[in-house]
Amino acid sequence: MTGTLIVERLTVHYGGVSAVRDLSFEVAAGDAVGVIGANGAGKTSTLKAVMGLIPRKVGVLRFGDVDLSGVSARDMVRHGIGYVPEGRHIFAGLPVEKNLLLGAYARKWNAETRTTLDEVYELFPVLAEMRDRLAGALSGGQQQMLAIGRALMSRPQLLLLDEPSMGLSPKLVGDILAVLLRLRAEGLSLLLVEQNAKLTFEATSSCLVVENGEVAMTGASERLRHDPRVRRIYLGL
Repeated sequence: MTGTLIVERLTVHYGGVSAVRDLSFEVAAGDAVGVIGANGAGKTSTLKAVMGLIPRKVGVLRFGDVDLSGVSARDMVRHGIGYVPEGRHIFAGLPVEKNLLLGAYARKWNAETRTTLDEVYELFPVLAEMRDRLAGALSGGQQQMLAIGRALMSRPQLLLLDEPSMGLSPKLVGDILAVLLRLRAEGLSLLLVEQNAKLTFEATSSCLVVENGEVAMTGASERLRHDPRVRRIYLGL
């Protein structure tokens, strides 16, 4: 299954505060869309709301021909959507390989699943070298690779990533960018929430600029990266 993610009139409230207000956007099949904005703009809330991890109101939430508005977060993976959470949330007390295999919980273990595991190891050779090591012993960058690899084990058609560069060195940020570009080249759709605007602009074809929970601007990533209004919204300049 492949298709376009359509989100219309997405709203999130925390108590009496509106974190996201009537947000609408699409991620076409094979496309990569970024969501950028200052801290507290509503980026992570948007991603969590799409995944069903927090209460939200939405007019339309559809992936391909599937209505996702009533689908639980745990069942999103069965509809082709993978998720890499902010902070990684790996299982520190389990070996690397068991962490990866947990990402395939919605699939039957068979030769195809074994092939997927081999593909993840080919994408992240360091994980293959450390497959028997406890995940908690990995560096921050290696844990981020593990979180992405775990999400890929379900063979998603759309991958949602929340702040994958957080806390990483510039070199590791470059490594993550290379992985995202490769996944795009292989046809995987991406929805990327990221504080690192440079990474976002380079990894995506278009972006939403979010300000106070609302879409302030949209456009091609290459155009927005040079727009002075983005610097004002994003950096407060």
